[in-house]
Amino acid sequence: MMYIVYLIVFGFILTTALGLIASWIDRKVTARVQYRVGPPFFQPFYDITKLLGKETVVPATASKGMFLISPVIGFAAATVASTILWMNQLKLGASFLGDIIVLLYLFTLPSLSIILGGVSSGNPLGRVGASREIKLVLSYELPFILCLLVPIIKSGYSIRLLQILNFQTNNSATALSFSGGLALLMLIPCIQAKLALVPFDIAEAETEIMAGPIIEYSGVSLAIYKLTKSILLFSLPFFIITLFLGGFNFVGFGILYSIIKYIVFLVIITVIRNTNPRVRIDHAMRFFWGPITIGSIIAVVLALLDL
Repeated sequence: MMYIVYLIVFGFILTTALGLIASWIDRKVTARVQYRVGPPFFQPFYDITKLLGKETVVPATASKGMFLISPVIGFAAATVASTILWMNQLKLGASFLGDIIVLLYLFTLPSLSIILGGVSSGNPLGRVGASREIKLVLSYELPFILCLLVPIIKSGYSIRLLQILNFQTNNSATALSFSGGLALLMLIPCIQAKLALVPFDIAEAETEIMAGPIIEYSGVSLAIYKLTKSILLFSLPFFIITLFLGGFNFVGFGILYSIIKYIVFLVIITVIRNTNPRVRIDHAMRFFWGPITIGSIIAVVLALLDL
């Protein structure tokens, strides 16, 4: 019963609220970079509320069941992943052997839900976007997994999130080592791609294929996709901070330090989004399979050498 409460309170309510706030920060920083004022604080909340009140229209050419269930799959995965992260961070007894592997799978499901949504929409542009998303996932998942091996190796080959947190508490943050710093650097473009942010928003390129996989979505279904992206905007950096920067501290000045760590990470990916053009899918694949994968392998080798 308590796990259901944690799922609702931490995984859904708290993470959704923080994700929408993160979305506002992202939009505000973007506006400042572009010499604009930006939206008011509650604008992301207004946008979601407005979508929830709209009708969901299912195209005649769509596979209705898959079309409607696809957003829910990604949303459920992001919510469960956030719950596991919070319960480990707050030491609520949720740590289990292999929870990092479970989180890896859960963070992959939102991308798969985008693919399923695009394919089932029956729209040619949706299918083009889904095809791009498949190629992108196949490109960035390998270096993403390799980078996650670094904190696992540094903590004594532990695949429990809480043990990695405790290791950093007793020693130092993983990112302060050569291997950890390099892995964190290689992870940043992977996070950009997972969040579908420029320069890797190739699947949803609005100026090219009009949002691609989600082109036919409206109302509640579109709101669920938007909420999933907001949740990931908080939980993915949360995951990386937990593995590489010692996690969050909710005691005294540790709260302020934790907030600063997250905001700095968020501002970095937002600035990257606003200072780079969108790349072509073939360039993105070469980038991830080339320098990013090579850098990730070097980071793993350095971790094995205890550097």
